[in-house]
Amino acid sequence: MKNVCVFCGSSRGVKDVYSELALSFAQALAEENLNLIYGGANIGLMKVLADELLEKGGKVYGVMPGNLIDREIAHNGITKMYIVDTMSERKQTMARLSDAFVILPGGVGTMDELFEMMSWNQLGLMKKPLGIFNIDGFFDHLVAFLDHALEEKFLREEHRKNLVVEKHPVLLLKKLREFRFSDPQEWVERLKKLGF
Repeated sequence: MKNVCVFCGSSRGVKDVYSELALSFAQALAEENLNLIYGGANIGLMKVLADELLEKGGKVYGVMPGNLIDREIAHNGITKMYIVDTMSERKQTMARLSDAFVILPGGVGTMDELFEMMSWNQLGLMKKPLGIFNIDGFFDHLVAFLDHALEEKFLREEHRKNLVVEKHPVLLLKKLREFRFSDPQEWVERLKKLGF
C-alpha cells in the first residue's frame, strides 16, 4: 500500500473535531510515508488533509474535472493535479491511482464515491481495501443502514466484511494494510436461485 485515496467533504462541517482528526489522519499518512490521492480542492476537509500532509513533507495528488478548476477551487500547491473531463472519469482515475480508499465525513459526493468503490469491489472490478474513518460517530447511521441491509438480505455478508470501520487513524491504516478480502460465494447464482 503506497497511495491512499481519501474521499471527504468540501465543507469542514460544524464540529472542530472533523478538522482535528483529518489533521491526525494526514499525520498518520506522513508517518507511514503514504501518498494522498484526493479530489484536488483547496476547500473543506480536503484542504485540511492536503495542507497537513504537504506540511509534513508528504506527496499529494489531486484529481479534478476542468470545470471545477475553472471555478477556482483547485489546490495550487499540491504535488500534481490530474485534470479530467467528468466526475465519472475523476473516480476512475482516483481508483486507478490508489491502493486503498478511506472515507472521512462528507456529503452526497462522498457517499457517491464510497458506494461506487463498494460496488466495484462487489462486482470484482477491483480488489482494493476500503475503510471508513468514523470521526465522532459521524458514520454511525450509515453503518447501521449497511447492517440493516445485510439483515434484510440486500447486502451479502462477505461484501459487508469488505468494508473496514475504525475510529483511530493509525489503527485504520494498519487494518487496511493487513486487509484480506472475503471472497464471494457464487452470490449471483444464489440470487437467481433464492432471490436473496
